[in-house]
Amino acid sequence: MKRSLLLRPSVWLAVLLLLLLTLWLDNALQRPGLQQSSDLQQEVDYIIENLDGIQANHEFGRNRFFSADKLTHYQTGDITRLEHVRFTSIEPDKPLLRVTSDRAELTEDGNDIFLTENVAIIRGEDLDQDKVTMLTDFLHLIPDTDIAQTDRPVTVIRMNSVLNAVGLFMNNQTGEILMQSRVKARDERTPRSSR
Repeated sequence: MKRSLLLRPSVWLAVLLLLLLTLWLDNALQRPGLQQSSDLQQEVDYIIENLDGIQANHEFGRNRFFSADKLTHYQTGDITRLEHVRFTSIEPDKPLLRVTSDRAELTEDGNDIFLTENVAIIRGEDLDQDKVTMLTDFLHLIPDTDIAQTDRPVTVIRMNSVLNAVGLFMNNQTGEILMQSRVKARDERTPRSSR
């Protein structure tokens, strides 16, 4: 009488061990990205969601408001990353300044803020005739000196005028805005001639 090999318990045990070994090797050798992301998660110091804050300087009458959907602080390098960020700066004798972006990264001392993805700066009130709107995909803010700069394409809109350029330097203390290269301007109030 012959018995089938598949009915023996030792064969099933060997198949099970081979299956477990295959799964372990697949996990250990073919997915290093997952291990790296878990290492990155171990660097996270803390996470705050739906954050709102105020920085007030009563001596100079300066108020800065900020909010973000999510803040993640990384212990290594003391870096803070924010998602869906909104900054507002109110100072006497200066126009209202509002900045929004999808992402932001703050250095350890907070002296440098790097904004990325759908960055918008609005200088002035919504009904103000001198309101200036700037749009770009990257912006470096230096809050203590009220400077904003980028080396990327930027669009500046003021009243009916639209400027496009690559690179921008803005000093909110002096109101100075410098476009760096490939500057193109158009004024929507100027009638276009038909040919």
